[in-house]
Amino acid sequence: MIRVKDLLVRAGSFEVMVDELAASRGEYLILMGPSGSGKTVFLETLAGFRRPLRGTIIIDGVDVTSLPPEKRMLAYVPQNYALWPHMTVYDNIAYGLKLRKLPKNEIKRKVKEMAELMGVSHLLRRRPLQLSGGEQQRVALARALAVQPKILLLDEPLSNLDQAVKDNVKRLLESLHRSLGFTAIHVTHDPQEAGELADRIAVMYEGRVIQVGDPVEIARNPVIPEAALLHGAVSIVEGMVEDYEEGVLRVRTPGGTLAVASRKNSYCGRSHQALLLLRSEDVMLSDTRPEKTSMRNTLKCRVASIAEKGFLILVELECRGMILRSLITRGSYEHLGLREGGEVYASFKATAISLLRCRPEKTYP
Repeated sequence: MIRVKDLLVRAGSFEVMVDELAASRGEYLILMGPSGSGKTVFLETLAGFRRPLRGTIIIDGVDVTSLPPEKRMLAYVPQNYALWPHMTVYDNIAYGLKLRKLPKNEIKRKVKEMAELMGVSHLLRRRPLQLSGGEQQRVALARALAVQPKILLLDEPLSNLDQAVKDNVKRLLESLHRSLGFTAIHVTHDPQEAGELADRIAVMYEGRVIQVGDPVEIARNPVIPEAALLHGAVSIVEGMVEDYEEGVLRVRTPGGTLAVASRKNSYCGRSHQALLLLRSEDVMLSDTRPEKTSMRNTLKCRVASIAEKGFLILVELECRGMILRSLITRGSYEHLGLREGGEVYASFKATAISLLRCRPEKTYP
């Protein structure tokens, strides 16, 4: 449906280089990365607002690299929605249809259809400044989808909304994608948003696409620590490999020696520095040291901080200088009676730890 190859675009001194990236027809592709990683620059290049120094952008077999935005068969919703403030909601939705010089009755029909679909029919005579953030978002989506684009480009569409409105718009996007079947490329830095909406995720970092895969693959097998950190509540631990036996590495860390399930390989040996990833949901907490358990790692830790994360509780632990994070239910939190400064045991399986890197060097960039 859309394929980018050997793309180089420059924004001031910053460069975005994408060797190859593609989205198939009807796919919901999330472009995820921290602020400043080049996501918006890349999206603006796809939309035609930036001219690449080299490379090609192919849509449905047609090279659109040198075509203006209006001839690319796509619609772009920027982060600020870019609604015309002097126009009514009706005229904003009708804007792209008028540019295509459709008959008035056809424009009226399509505007009515999209307004009903987006739940903004009662707002057609208002102007953008009279709308809430969620209403503006719906109008921007209605305007974009009214022209029936082959590809919908969304730049941080949920970032300016409060949580309740964000959840509603997220469900709306899911519903629209199922019913209309458009191809979407959606920029975000929120891993939860990406995991809920994406068919696949492309992770960007420092102007490069560093990994592409489905949400589970990206979360469980990040290729570099920077990709792992996008998932927020994870623990990155550095240690030294002491031994390998029966499929398990023993890695000495500040918090104690950890058992890490791993296939023995040539790049990870004794005295190598290992970089480990542990997801917060895999760290179980208990008030006493567990005796009969399949978890090969148990550390005695101090509760450093406690934070609410929706229906869950994020507990940050200090384990002899090593920081771990655990995401637990409110019921578990209340049962354990956790408090800052208190002691708790953190347990996790050897298979729960991902080996990110293993090198002779003493430090990591």
